[in-house]
Amino acid sequence: MTLRHSAARRRFGLACAAFAGATLAALLVADSAAAQPAQNTIATIKSRGKLLAGVKYDTPPFGFLDKDNKPVGFDIDLVTKVAEKIGVPIELVSVTSTTRIPMLVSGNVDLVAASMTHTRERDRTIDFSITYYTGGQSLLVPASSSIASVADLDGKAVAVQQGTTLEKTIAVKAPKASISGFKDYNSAWLALAQGRVDALTGSLNILQGFAKENKRFKIVGELFSVEPFGIGVRQGDSSLRDAINETLQDLWTSGEYRTLYVKWFGEEPRVPVETWP
Repeated sequence: MTLRHSAARRRFGLACAAFAGATLAALLVADSAAAQPAQNTIATIKSRGKLLAGVKYDTPPFGFLDKDNKPVGFDIDLVTKVAEKIGVPIELVSVTSTTRIPMLVSGNVDLVAASMTHTRERDRTIDFSITYYTGGQSLLVPASSSIASVADLDGKAVAVQQGTTLEKTIAVKAPKASISGFKDYNSAWLALAQGRVDALTGSLNILQGFAKENKRFKIVGELFSVEPFGIGVRQGDSSLRDAINETLQDLWTSGEYRTLYVKWFGEEPRVPVETWP
C-alpha cells in the first residue's frame, strides 16, 4: 500500500468517525428533548389566575346562551368544576367545531369542552379526558315529514354541522342524500326551521334541545352512531388531563354528575363515567 493510499484511508476513517459521532449526538439530543416533560399548563393557569375554557355557545344543552345571553350548559358546568378543583376562576371562550382544536393547539384556550367526539384521528393531534358523555346521532324533521329513519333520506336535503364526525357519518349512512354543511348548529337548525332542508342530523340530546320548544318538529329513527365525548387538552398535557379526569370521577362518585345530567338532559345518565381506584 502506498503512503498516499494509507493517508486516504485514514482521512476516510476519521470522516466516518466524525459522522458517527455527530449522528449519536443528534440522537442523544432528540432523546433528551423527547424526555422533557410537556409544559405544565396547570402552573400557567395558576400564574395567570384563571382557566381559559373553550366551549360552544350554540349547542344546547351542552353550551348555549340563555335568555339573559349568559353562557350555560352541561359542558360549562363540568369545566367550571375543573376550575374549582385547580383553584382559579374560569373564563369561557367561544369556539366552534372548526375552531376548537386549532384554538387549543395554538394556546388560545387551556382545554376544550365542546361536545367533541373522541376519535382516533383527533387523538393524533390532541389528547382527551375520559369519556364524560356517550351519545348517538339521530335525525330531526318536521312533524309532518314522511322521513322515519336514515334509510328514508335518498334524494333529501340534510343539514349537518361542518367539521364534525356527524358530517362524515351521514355521508356514509345516506350516500344518496344531499348533504349541506353549516358552520354551527344554529345555522343548521335555521335551515331546517325555514324549510331549506328536509332534515337536521346531530347528536340526539342536542336535537332534543332544539326540539324542546318547537313542537312542529320531531326526532325520528334509531341512533345510527356512537359518540363518546371527551374534554380536549394539548398533546402530553398530563397534569391538566389528570385534573379533569379526577374532577369527572369525583363528580360521578359524589352523585353530583347525576344531578347535573338530570338538570340538562331531563333523564338519568345512560352510561357511567369511568372511575379508578
